[in-house]
This record gives sequence, C-alpha cells and structure tokens, in this order.
Amino acid sequence: MATLLLKDAEVLVTQDATRREIPGGGVFIRDGVVEAVGPSDQLPDGADEVISLAGCVALPGLVNTHHHMYQSLTRAIPGAQDAELFGWLRRLYPLWAGLTPEMIRVSTLTAMAELILSGCTTSSDHLYLYPNGSRLDDAIEAAAILGMRFHAARGSMSVGESAGGLPPDRLVEDEAAILKDTQRLIETWHDPARHAMRRIVVAPCSPFSVSRELMREAAILARGHGVSLHTHLAENDNDVAYSREKFGMSPAEYAESLGWVGADVWHAHCVKLDGPGIELFARTGTGVAHCPCSNMRLASGIAPIPAMRAAGVPVGLGVDGCASNDAAHLLGETRQAMLLARVGYGPSAMSARQALELATLGGARVLGRDDIGALAPGMSGDVVAFPTDELDLAGAAVHDPVAALVFCTPPKVKVSVINGQPVVREGQLVPLELPPLIAHHNRLARQLADHRA
Repeated sequence: MATLLLKDAEVLVTQDATRREIPGGGVFIRDGVVEAVGPSDQLPDGADEVISLAGCVALPGLVNTHHHMYQSLTRAIPGAQDAELFGWLRRLYPLWAGLTPEMIRVSTLTAMAELILSGCTTSSDHLYLYPNGSRLDDAIEAAAILGMRFHAARGSMSVGESAGGLPPDRLVEDEAAILKDTQRLIETWHDPARHAMRRIVVAPCSPFSVSRELMREAAILARGHGVSLHTHLAENDNDVAYSREKFGMSPAEYAESLGWVGADVWHAHCVKLDGPGIELFARTGTGVAHCPCSNMRLASGIAPIPAMRAAGVPVGLGVDGCASNDAAHLLGETRQAMLLARVGYGPSAMSARQALELATLGGARVLGRDDIGALAPGMSGDVVAFPTDELDLAGAAVHDPVAALVFCTPPKVKVSVINGQPVVREGQLVPLELPPLIAHHNRLARQLADHRA
C-alpha cells in the first residue's frame, strides 16, 4: 500500500469540524486517503515518500464548481472585451462553432494546468457545445493525463435563434440525441464511489438555450442514475427579463417548476437571485456556484452571497469560463469573493477564512461530496501548499499566514497532491511540460480566431 507523508507546514489549515489550524502540521496518506492529521512529530516517522512543507501554508485542495475550459482559446477576444452576457455570447458563438476535438483536449489541459497551479484539485467543467465531432470524452481523457479530480458536466443547447433562443441554430442539438449521449456518458464514465476521480453531471446550458422539456427530461435522467444537475441561472438582469417574458416566472420559480431544486442541483452565478429564491434554495439545499470575477467582467452585478450564506444556501466558488474571467486562478477567485462581498455589503461581509471555506468545504458541499474540502482521517488525499517566504506575502505572513493567502497577491502552489499523488513539486507541474502545451494551445487559439463559420 502506497504511503505519503507531508510534514512541517508552517500552518496546516484542516477545515475539519473544529477548523483546526496546526502549526508545524502534517498529513499522512495511505492509498490516496488521509489516515492521520496533526503536528508532524505525532505522525508516522516514515512513508514511501516524504515531502517537506516547511515555509508553506497547507490546505485541503481547493474546489472549482463552475468552468468552461474550452474558452481558454478565446480569452480577451476583441469585440467581446466590453460586452454584457448576451452581447458577449453573440460575439463568441460563431468562433466556438469552429471547435474541434483537438481543441477541446488541449484547452482542457491548459485550463486544468492553470487551475492546479492555483491550488485547485477538484474541478467541474460545463461543456455545452459539440461542433465538428467534439465530445465530452475529449475533456475527460485530458483530465486523466493531469490527474485532476473531475466532475464533467454534459452541457447542451437545443433552442436556437429561430425558436426564440440565443445561440445560432447551427450550434444546437436534437434533444433526443442529447439525452442519449448523456446516458452513454454516465454509463461509460461515472464513478459514484467515495474518493471518485471522475463523475458525470447532467447540465443543460441555460433557460435561454434549452426547452422546458429538456430540463424536465434531464432531471428525470439524472435522478434515475443518481448523478447531479447543473445549469446557469439568474446571471444578470437580461437573464431575469428573459425568464419573466418567456416563462412568466422568476428564474428560481422556473427552476422549481421543472424539478431543478434539491441537494443534487447547483446553479451557476445566481447574481440576481431574489429573497424568495434564496429561501427556496436554503430550504431545498440547492447549491450556488459563485463566480465573482466573471460577474464583474461582464458587469452582471454583485451576488448576494452573505444573504445566501446566512440563510444556509450551499455556496462554492467557480472561476467560470476562461473567456468571461480571462483567468483561472482559484485562490485569486477566493480573494475576489472576499473583496466583492465587502464592496457590496461592507467590510465585515466576508473574512479571509470565510472565503477559504467557500473554496474548500463550500465547493465540496455544492458538488455533493463528503470526501473532499477538509483534511481529516477518511478524507481524500488532496493537499496543496503555498509558499509564505516570497515577495508577494512579505510583511503579511509573519502576522497571519492564513489570511495573507487571501489578502495579498495570490501565489501559485509549491506542492499539490491529488488522490495521494504529487502533481506539483517545487512549483512545477509533474505530469507534463508547460512550454510545448502553451505553444500548441496558442496555435489552436489563432486557428480558432481565424475561423468563420
């Protein structure tokens, strides 16, 4: 049985039931599962591999609950830099029509590498368009190369412009084909076991790109197979206006009418979730993926996260699409969540440690997992360590190294362990070399930008 000892962290943040922060702490992992957590001198003396975390703050691996990894190919595209959501989508849909399976694979590798180096060990990804033979399998296979814990969301669009939807008709799919492929993916790839590295999520894209019937059938399919549901909801004022005009309901009412509430459901954004919607989500355990950078980038607004948390709504963090955030640094997203809450609701609206809780335990709860988000015996062996002795944290880490991670410029990880396997050592990604990947990705980004559907 393989063992790994991580020891001598400056501070080990456990996020366990008592929120212990252990000076000189460490973690002992056996076969990918945490066996012991505590002061390093109280852990087993040896292991198959021993890694020093001296000079680092160690945490449970961060959890990303919403992403569109293919969009790393279209970051900072002219014409989409200064648009709100609907205008931004209309600019980018024609480019995305040129996506290929190779582009899906390479963009997924690129986005995941960026996430891993920012402290993320588990990520969802919402892939909702499949032109030119692209499949969700392309992203799933890329995740296996990097060793990332992955919730692959089979997104879809079925209502095009001619039927009153937002996407071009050439990018929508037949609903029967969507459901058939979703079932295939669940049967092929989904692992319901504790500590699973791969799960499938049923994820029609949004109220303005799929039908009521698809939403209902998707929920029935997901619950028949015991998998989670995910979509976008109440992202901005136009989104809410569309819901009221098209369906005669608020977004939350629309979700409830289709069976899209419950502990097996989480919605991205919810910037405009109203009071009754917050109460509904709290009562039903419906989760929210909070995406502060994207919400600011597209001028969608400030999500009422303090009110959601006070009511008991499960809330995690999402970096959202690479082209609506233009970054995928999950610790950076944690910082922005804290700062944006304070802009909207005052300086005590969110503390650094509360923000870190969103990025760990909050994300785990949103994804329906009880095996990640904390370091305790029986939890998955996902650990990240950030250095405290570099310029960005100078003068802060000596006072409160945990808060410094959120208040200061977010560093990259020095060590990342996923499922008991080191994937970052001394700040370097282990599974692949970045320069060739970046060069390949940039070639494909130029190719896609030149595409005219």
